[in-house]
Amino acid sequence: MRTREEAMNAVKTLLEYIEGDSSREGLVNTPKRVIDSFEEIYAGYSMDSEEVLSSTFNGEGYDGIVLLRDIEFHSTCEHHLQPFKGRAHVAYIPTERIVGISKLARIVELHARRLQNQERITKGVADDLETELNPLGAAVIIEAAHGCMQCRGVSKQNAVMTTSAMRGVFFDKTEARTELMQLIRSTPLSN
Repeated sequence: MRTREEAMNAVKTLLEYIEGDSSREGLVNTPKRVIDSFEEIYAGYSMDSEEVLSSTFNGEGYDGIVLLRDIEFHSTCEHHLQPFKGRAHVAYIPTERIVGISKLARIVELHARRLQNQERITKGVADDLETELNPLGAAVIIEAAHGCMQCRGVSKQNAVMTTSAMRGVFFDKTEARTELMQLIRSTPLSN
């Protein structure tokens, strides 16, 4: 593991590569600011899914779909170090235990706040729901716009990538998938 000082020196080297001079007033403290921001942006490495999803409650016999939709997230593409952002829809059908809704958003954050690809986030969230909650079904659908598509390469500004992971009854039963998709498409609440 590299030290914070080594990381700041690496940022300074990149600044010198880009601009030629890292001693300009606006850049002098940039290495520290970048490393400070990295600690927040990549906080997912210090989070544990078992800990995030460990606090459960008695489901009191509830056996319908639990869906938290439109969970906004930001991540960083591991291939080009470009940002990508979007929204996740996370659902499960409980057996005996339910989890607080903030935990569903936190598990998305755990996976998004790492160097990532969208497919891995989708699979990781579904895997964690299955492992930690043992539901009848788990489903994760993620829609995201990728900086590496927008500002370089093919430069497609409006392209949105969608990935999904369907487990248990969401994979096996068409009716469960159909109900889930109807819930995701339903009219948003007005604030």
